[in-house]
Amino acid sequence: MLASDVQEIPLFPLKVVMFPGGFLDLQIFERRYIDLVSQCLRNDSGFGICLLREGEEVVRTPGKQTIHRVGCLARIVDWDQLENGLLGITVQGQSKFMVEDCWQAEDGVLQAKIRYSDEDVLGAAPIAVEQQYEPLAELLESLATHPMVQERGQTIDYQDLRDLGWRLGELLPIELEDKQTLLELEDPSQRIRQIEEIVADLANSS
Repeated sequence: MLASDVQEIPLFPLKVVMFPGGFLDLQIFERRYIDLVSQCLRNDSGFGICLLREGEEVVRTPGKQTIHRVGCLARIVDWDQLENGLLGITVQGQSKFMVEDCWQAEDGVLQAKIRYSDEDVLGAAPIAVEQQYEPLAELLESLATHPMVQERGQTIDYQDLRDLGWRLGELLPIELEDKQTLLELEDPSQRIRQIEEIVADLANSS
């Protein structure tokens, strides 16, 4: 199946923006998502993570959840029962996707017809980082010294333009909407130029 073919996947709306290659820890306690995780583990499949535009992550009363239409496929790479009794999972971003249609299934889980990005996908051939962006690579190396990043033991290719853009998109202290804008950019070079402008703005405002 080609990346451009329409596929159907379940969605997990969150107040987070996930990029390919990134890791995220989740605590699962809603029955619909426990069932979703169980199904993914059985079938070695994934689910989509999309940034919530409106509504809450946990729907305790009937309410509306709306999402941004660009998200990231996540696969479960680790799971365990936490001390609080909840199911804990670690997921890794695999590929960006665009939502073409979205609806709520009978079990309450959002389902979507999506197309995967041809460009933003984990494992794609690396793109060399031009010398002008070396300061951004140095910035990322500094951000990656944070204990939470170190604990993950994540491998970062500082000389791959895609990885540089993805990881800076995750780690820069910017609003979720700005992270979403970076995710939605299809050209890795355009993303890194946008990040360069963001970093300059952050430096000027400090």
